[in-house]
Amino acid sequence: MKIKQITNYLEQLAPLEDAEDFDNVGLLVGDNQTEVTNILVTLDTLEITIDEAIDKNCNLVVSFHPIIFSGLKHLNGSNYVERVAIKAIQNNIAIYAMHTALDNSFDGVSAKMCEVLGLVNRQFLIPNVTKNIGMGMLAEFPSALSEKDFLNILRDRFNAKGIRYSSLLNKEIKKVAVLGGSGAFAIDTAKKIDADAYVSSDFKYHDFFKAENEILLVDIGHYESEQFTKNLLVDYLNKKISNFAPALDKSNIFLSENNTNPINYL
Repeated sequence: MKIKQITNYLEQLAPLEDAEDFDNVGLLVGDNQTEVTNILVTLDTLEITIDEAIDKNCNLVVSFHPIIFSGLKHLNGSNYVERVAIKAIQNNIAIYAMHTALDNSFDGVSAKMCEVLGLVNRQFLIPNVTKNIGMGMLAEFPSALSEKDFLNILRDRFNAKGIRYSSLLNKEIKKVAVLGGSGAFAIDTAKKIDADAYVSSDFKYHDFFKAENEILLVDIGHYESEQFTKNLLVDYLNKKISNFAPALDKSNIFLSENNTNPINYL
């Protein structure tokens, strides 16, 4: 089975044309006509990721984040991006990135956050007006929770070591907005639709003032909010390949064992 056939399946879930204009998605390294040995699915593609692919005889890395984001002016190993690209090329390993194409999918990153939290009745937080895509999700708990119980669930299910949140409002949490990755841009939207809480990451100091005693803002960390994306992709590929490509079965798809979070907590 060729790389192109695998990426065709991925693009059924997250078409590349649905990615944001600033993004760099698709096949970043490699030839799409290469026969696939095994597939490694990861959140980030680092040197340890390529080493893991080599160990597991994977010649295709399916990554959420693109390792090559802006243009490369040279390829001499002077930084981590170049070293990853060089090592991948030297070992005939292809790299395919999904990023905002998957962010915009109804069954993408934010949908997985809803699943982890047990939220139901989800809809796009910021829908696209012309296509059935959008950023973030709005959903709800089957039963309302106290704010403290809600924060504890976030900490436990996302294994979050450093949750930051705005002032508690002494009200129950039922209607929740979520957005994987950097989501400060959607705070006002979450408030306008009367969400009880908004969960995302990369909020700056002044972003928390925007809560204005109207909503509970929670920053669980960038990696933490997106970490289950690789599980989503492994499950998706397993279903697709089992149904349509039995010659390449589940034993050929590996969930990366590396924690690529660059942030440490004391």
